[in-house]
Amino acid sequence: MTCSANHATATPATLTVDDSRAEPLSLTISGRLDLVGTTELWQTACELIEHRRPRQLRLRAANIDYCDGTGIGLLVEMERLTVRYGGSFELEGLRDEFAKLREQFVLSDLAELPSSRPRPCCLPEATGMAVVKTWQALRALIAFTGELSIALLAALRCPRSVRWRDVWLIAEKAGADALPIVALLSFLVGLIMAFQAAIPMRQFGTEIYVANLIGLATLRELGPLMTAIILAGRSASAFAAEIGTMKVNEEIDALTTMGLAPVPFLVVTRVLAALFVTPLLTLFADLLGLAGGSVVLLSLNYPLVTYIHQVQSAVGMGDCLGGLAKSLVFGIIIAAIGCLHGLRTGRGASAVGDAATRAVVSGIVLIVIGDGIFSVLYYYLGI
Repeated sequence: MTCSANHATATPATLTVDDSRAEPLSLTISGRLDLVGTTELWQTACELIEHRRPRQLRLRAANIDYCDGTGIGLLVEMERLTVRYGGSFELEGLRDEFAKLREQFVLSDLAELPSSRPRPCCLPEATGMAVVKTWQALRALIAFTGELSIALLAALRCPRSVRWRDVWLIAEKAGADALPIVALLSFLVGLIMAFQAAIPMRQFGTEIYVANLIGLATLRELGPLMTAIILAGRSASAFAAEIGTMKVNEEIDALTTMGLAPVPFLVVTRVLAALFVTPLLTLFADLLGLAGGSVVLLSLNYPLVTYIHQVQSAVGMGDCLGGLAKSLVFGIIIAAIGCLHGLRTGRGASAVGDAATRAVVSGIVLIVIGDGIFSVLYYYLGI
C-alpha cells in the first residue's frame, strides 16, 4: 500500500507498507515532508498504526529529501502511537540534520497527552464554561469602566492633554457621515408609526391625536433609541475593528512599551467624540421623525399648522431634554463597548470580525437595558 502527496516543485511525500502481513510492521517514508506532504500523510499513517497496533514498527526514512517541523511532528506522532499501544519503534536511515531536529523532542513528555474530545462534553461543563466566561466579561467590563472613568476625569482636569484633532476627526466620521442613514430611518419610522396609529384612531374620529402620539414617542423614545442603535451598528463596530486591528498588529503593545496607556490615548478620544455627536444626531432624528408624521396628517387633509400646534400642546421641553439626556448615556455606552471589545481582540484572522460582532450585540443589549432604566426613573420622577 502506498500513499503519496503531490508537490509542484519537489519529490512527493510517500508512505509505503513494505509487507502488509509481516511482523514487525515495516514502513518506508520518502520525499518532502513539509506542511503539504505531512498533512497528506498524517491521517493515513495514524490510522494504519491504530488499526494494526504493531508490536514492533520499523520505519525506513533514508529517502526523506526534506523535513521541517511538521515532518518531525509526524515521525514523533508515529512513535508515540506505537509506544502507546505497547509496541516498539525503530527509525532507520534518518539523515543527521533531521535526526538532530528529532532529538529535541522527548517522547516521555508527549506520551501522556490526553486524547482530544469535543469541548464542552456535557451540559454541566457547558454551563460552567458559560458562567466563567460571563464572569470574566463582567470583571473586564468593571475594570475597564473604572479605568475609563479615571481617564475622563484626568481629561476634564487637564483638557489640553486630550488630542482634540482626533476627537473632531472621529466625530466627523461617526456623526456627519451618519446623517443620511439617521435621517432616512427616522423619517420612515415616523411615517410608519403615524400610518399605523391613524387606522384605529379613525374609528373614533380622533386622527388629529396622531400628532400627540408621534411627538411624545419620537422625542422621548424613538429618536434617542433609533439613533443609538444605528450608531451601535455603525460606529461601535468601527471602533472595535480599528482598535482590534491595532491589537492584532501589536500596535497596542508598542504604545504600551512607549509609555502610552491605550485607554487615555485611544478610548478617551472616541468616547468624547461619541458624547458630542450622539445628542446632535438625536435632535436631527427627532425633527425627521416629526416630519414623517406630518406627511401622514397632510395626507388626511389636516393643515401643517394644525399638526405643529398639536405637537406643541402635547410635548414640552422636559420631553426633549429627557431624550437628549438618554442620548448622552447611549453615546458613552456605544463608544466604550466598541473600544472595550477592540482591546480584548484575540489572535487570528477572524478575531477582528468577532470583536466587531460582539461590540454591536453588547452595545444594543446595553442600550435597551439603559433605556429601560431611564423609563423607570422618569416614571418615578414624573418626567
